[in-house]
Amino acid sequence: MPRSQTRYVCQACGHAAPRWLGKCPSCEAWNTFVEEVAPSPVKARVARVPGPATEPDRPLPLSEVALGEETRLRTGVEEFDRVMGGGIMHGSVTLLAGDPGIGKSTLMTELGKYLPQRRLLYVTGEESPRQVKLRARRLGVETDALLLLAETNVEAIVAAARETAPDLLVVDSIQTLFRPDIESAPGSVSQVRESAAALIQLAKRMDLPAFLVGHVTKEGAIAGPRVLEHMVDTVLYLEGDRHHAYRILRAVKNRFGSTNEIGVFEMRETGLAEVHNPSEIFLSQRTYGVSGSTVVCALEGTRPVLVEIQALVAPTSYPSPQRTATGFDNRRLQMLLAVLEKREGLRLSTHDVFLNVAGGVRLSEPAVDLGVVVAVASSFRDIPADTGTVLIGEVGLGGELRTVSRIEPRLKEAARLGFERAVVPKHNLKGLRAPKGLVVTGAERLHAVLELVL
Repeated sequence: MPRSQTRYVCQACGHAAPRWLGKCPSCEAWNTFVEEVAPSPVKARVARVPGPATEPDRPLPLSEVALGEETRLRTGVEEFDRVMGGGIMHGSVTLLAGDPGIGKSTLMTELGKYLPQRRLLYVTGEESPRQVKLRARRLGVETDALLLLAETNVEAIVAAARETAPDLLVVDSIQTLFRPDIESAPGSVSQVRESAAALIQLAKRMDLPAFLVGHVTKEGAIAGPRVLEHMVDTVLYLEGDRHHAYRILRAVKNRFGSTNEIGVFEMRETGLAEVHNPSEIFLSQRTYGVSGSTVVCALEGTRPVLVEIQALVAPTSYPSPQRTATGFDNRRLQMLLAVLEKREGLRLSTHDVFLNVAGGVRLSEPAVDLGVVVAVASSFRDIPADTGTVLIGEVGLGGELRTVSRIEPRLKEAARLGFERAVVPKHNLKGLRAPKGLVVTGAERLHAVLELVL
């Protein structure tokens, strides 16, 4: 019998090498190579799921492809359905990732409460059925349509799914599964890739929506090969601080909906409760009369969200000043500080700058630039900004204000929450229909905004 050969595989990108390497030459990650048994060249690598195929094996012209009615499983939870693109698409495979303890298993267990008339097969590879039942009882899930299976063998999971014919499949988690014909350990690149391929093929053939729970690394990326995110239809991240009550469900890939939507939930003793008006929640603990505080309106998909920006500028005691941002891109903060120093004459090179987006939200839209710049200038001058003003606009390197998209929904949200004035780029005033009770002021340069608000 021939002796098995071994190789070393990067657990971040799947790069294989004949010997151990400290740094991966492909993705440049450190200490990610693990010894695995090299696969036999004659062994089939395709995950075959028994049963009739849903599509013929011959190529079809586009006009002959049958289009059935697009049906989705609606959970009735508006926040969840919005992120999924209007509901759970039949035959779709969704990858849910997040930090440990953030609430991934809680959200998946609550699907049994959201869909009590649907048969749900919950595969647990990390917990016993008793542990899942205790969590389900705490969450108020008491339906017998929730089937529990403590299994990590992919072949057994596929057989159970074909036998029970569920309406929804949940696998918690994909990193615990293994295929017997692959000799590497569970969680390795080969096992994660091949196990996911078998489950995806099962979902497509049975028209079965499936959720795969994934682990994340300490850098925040999904553990396993990057190809896993390309294989699935939807990738969701459950974000938030475990020490705070609010969780944000964000779609970073969605073949059946928008990738900019977010859902806001509050973690309670009875599980995750949806937050219908996140703007009020994020502004509920806002402080008044304190310098370094402004309100911006960010657009998350189709939803405008008002968030408080907090800045603290203090003289530095280090040779190089600190620049720390929470919930905002640190490199973009550096650029905006350079604009303030060059165009407005603020000597920030001798001061530490700390920026925080209240509520645990992560902002990446350029429309919040104006609020960040004004918050920093307010803290530097120790002058409180106007508390009744919301700031919307992108700041250019020349100190000019650039137009932003979808200005009217942002202004309607600000007016609904009682703001009296909004400062926007002047070019956004063309054809603008301002909501009743809100004074909209246009500005071309950053200097004019600072004089107006401070």
